[in-house]
Amino acid sequence: MTSETAASGRGGLGTVRNAVQLLELLSQGPAYQQLTDLAERSAMSVPTVHRLLRSLVLADLVVQDPRSSRYGLGPELTRLSHHYLSRLPLLGALAPYLAQLRDQLGSTIHVQTLVRGEVVYVDRVDGGDRGAYRGTHRVHTALESAGGRLLLAHADDEEWKRALEMAPAGLGDRVGDERTTWAAADHLAVLPEDPMLPAEVAVPIVDGQGVTVAALSANVDSIEDEERVAQVAAHLSRTARAAGRTLGHA
Repeated sequence: MTSETAASGRGGLGTVRNAVQLLELLSQGPAYQQLTDLAERSAMSVPTVHRLLRSLVLADLVVQDPRSSRYGLGPELTRLSHHYLSRLPLLGALAPYLAQLRDQLGSTIHVQTLVRGEVVYVDRVDGGDRGAYRGTHRVHTALESAGGRLLLAHADDEEWKRALEMAPAGLGDRVGDERTTWAAADHLAVLPEDPMLPAEVAVPIVDGQGVTVAALSANVDSIEDEERVAQVAAHLSRTARAAGRTLGHA
């Protein structure tokens, strides 16, 4: 049974799920994609995909390139994401501390959340270590970062499995037995597989209910410098505890 057939019995819910699946597919690969490729990857018929895409285009959630007729993610997603972030209690709790933390460490500071097996950097304060390239909107598989590993260690089994499936070749096999160790750690230091990503030290942010809701990280020159790693972790942990005390009590 294809996803389209299964969804047909669920009415409006099936339509929404199919539309979300198309948005997910558009977030992967090239910026603009062909209708037929999307139909093949989604296991839906071309007419069904075309109908859904037309509705998404009307809502500005998807755009169609007039020259190639290919489809890409639309600007409405940016507006919605900014509204979401502006209402996120986590960022409000951290706001008084991040610039001071950057100044104390002299490093770029990141706030990371876990979404469907990927780490999303929802806030950052640049330090003097940012280099020539500034990755403003970073999203990558969770196992590639210290913060992502901490968040995965405290996530449910489904999220852990999804992250292993999304990990770069070989990485999941190398770290698959580390979940318990990461869950017990008060910080992690990781040099990512991707050479474009800096080494980082991260700590969990735990809310008033004891739930790990995010990770706070800082770039470091090397994870081999144990004294520097410990110093960075200590500063991050103090900030994480201060912010966490204001979260989760409602």
